[in-house]
Amino acid sequence: MLKTTLKATCLAAVLVLGNPVYAQNAAVVNGQSIPSALVDFIMAEQEKRGQAASPEMRATIRQELINQEVMKQEAVKKGLGSSPEVKYQVQMMNQAILANALREDFYKNTKLTDKEVETAYAEIAKMMGGSEFRASHILVEQEAEAKAIIDQLGKGGKFADIAKAKSKDPGSAPNGGDLDWANPNSFVPEFSQAMVSLKKGEYTKTPVKSQFGYHVILLADTRQATPPKLEEIRPQLEQKMINDKWEEYQGKLLSGAKVK
Repeated sequence: MLKTTLKATCLAAVLVLGNPVYAQNAAVVNGQSIPSALVDFIMAEQEKRGQAASPEMRATIRQELINQEVMKQEAVKKGLGSSPEVKYQVQMMNQAILANALREDFYKNTKLTDKEVETAYAEIAKMMGGSEFRASHILVEQEAEAKAIIDQLGKGGKFADIAKAKSKDPGSAPNGGDLDWANPNSFVPEFSQAMVSLKKGEYTKTPVKSQFGYHVILLADTRQATPPKLEEIRPQLEQKMINDKWEEYQGKLLSGAKVK
């Protein structure tokens, strides 16, 4: 795996940086220089991937660059560099590498203000706050089935037992229909509206229709949700905010491009 990654890194570095003139060379292959700075660059890239720098790694990188240079020279002799397939591959790699460089530059230089982070956190806290509901449901395909289940509950049937036997929801049926604690926004509107109208211990007396079928809903309990503190989620929040800014930046570039 390391060898494959190293080969790819060496190839990418050569494609982007080419063979510029440097004061010192790591090797000279048939008159073509391999600069020491290129080896240094690849060493740094490997360290970013968690590989410890060592003389052995430097020697391996140097040898891989020599191998690639020898193969490249032979390919040029055979005229392979002029084939459309090779040209397209080189063009695609250059595009991908430069696009990634733009992305890295954007992430490196995009800074968030405390106000931006606090505003974003306030929105999240608002969504995560409020009441949470612990509900169970029984999902069936036909309204008549749901009505029959409601009748069964009215005669003393146990909700969990009926859910295990008849619910079509594979995620909750094995747990007696239990949906665990959740914000009402987690559910489709029809389900949420019916759920929040119930009192603890109540179940819906008429079937609730949604895109999934017909539900019989039981409200087990409610509680006040406490959103996490800003500092607890700040790294993830900032990462998401920068990701969103990057998506917005890409959108502006694409909308501003003249494409025919």
